Amino acid sequence: MFLDCPHDTVFCLLLRLHEEISDFYEYISPRPEEEKMRLEVVDRIKGVIHDLWPSAEVQVFGSFSTGLYLPTSDIDLVVFGKWETLPLWTLEEALRKRNVADENSIKVLDKATVPIIKLTDSFTEVKVDISFNVKSGVKAARLIKEFKEKYPVLPYLVLVLKQFLLQRDLNEVFTGGIGSYSLFLMAVSFLQLHYREDVCSPNINIGVLLIEFFELYGRHFNYLKTGIRIKDGGCYVAKDEVQKNMMDGYRPSMLYIEDPLQPDNDVGRSSYGAMQVKQAFDYAYVVLSHAVSPIAKYYPNNETESILGRIIRVTQEVDEYREWIRKNWGSPSQNDLPLNSMMSRSHHKSGHHGQQTSSCSTKSHPSNKPHHQGNSKKRKNVRDSTQEDLCR
Repeated sequence: MFLDCPHDTVFCLLLRLHEEISDFYEYISPRPEEEKMRLEVVDRIKGVIHDLWPSAEVQVFGSFSTGLYLPTSDIDLVVFGKWETLPLWTLEEALRKRNVADENSIKVLDKATVPIIKLTDSFTEVKVDISFNVKSGVKAARLIKEFKEKYPVLPYLVLVLKQFLLQRDLNEVFTGGIGSYSLFLMAVSFLQLHYREDVCSPNINIGVLLIEFFELYGRHFNYLKTGIRIKDGGCYVAKDEVQKNMMDGYRPSMLYIEDPLQPDNDVGRSSYGAMQVKQAFDYAYVVLSHAVSPIAKYYPNNETESILGRIIRVTQEVDEYREWIRKNWGSPSQNDLPLNSMMSRSHHKSGHHGQQTSSCSTKSHPSNKPHHQGNSKKRKNVRDSTQEDLCR
């Protein structure tokens, strides 16, 4: 595996990367006002549902329920009730009439494996997926919370990886990317089968783990022959053996991930772009391993350029969207500082007085409504998610 080098330079650079990941996590993690705003979105949709079916039960699952969501992540809702046929179109019409959903955003995917309604909230621009009578999502949220307790490092890894895939348009299952649940199971498998015994420790270097994750899934994992299983402590499974137990005409997908809650369900079956994800992971491994190598100290701008910022960036639109949320649902707090300011304060507190770089020293604020481009290729005014040297 990566990094057995004892050089002080490597240790110092890995410490920098670890601190940058910690700062990114603190910056990108959900804020109280963001949760408050999302709960209002949920309540609006619940109101429409309960007007139609007073006895229906609405539950939140996915990243919003586990706390592992980015500022532009979707909200996943499931509606439980008794219907002969799923009332997708009935709810779609009601959401339109009540102006809950943006007119051009609402779509009914009734031919999908799990039929859903997709919409964008007309006021907040939060995206929402609504399904019916699907219990697996709620159970998966409980499982994720259990693994978060077992592996304190998981939330840090997952949020960095989600941002990494998001900015490369590799995070949506319906376009062939890797969804949140698949990514989480990959991270759990990585930690379960890791050769270090301290992966459960909250003090482990996250930078080392991130590089080794990229190394595993970008270089060493055999997607053609091997599948992932996290049940009973985790192991790899041979796809040939898996296929023997599948119905005739079916075969394991390129990214075969056994659902621990439903073993006959291949979580990665729709991720037809798995090889693109593999290439992206390999790229990240090369970039980060070079950035923390012994010769990195000779690179131009090495002491002022962020290591994590070479693979992770946050758009100014997202920063402005969060500021809009703060103005409408929150109050000023420490967490509301731009990332570069927050890291500057951390830098001085730790006794370092290096140069700080920023490509976004002034901010323009949105007027009445946010316009974030969380998954757009047309991002402008991009800045490093981490911009300060944390270790000299």
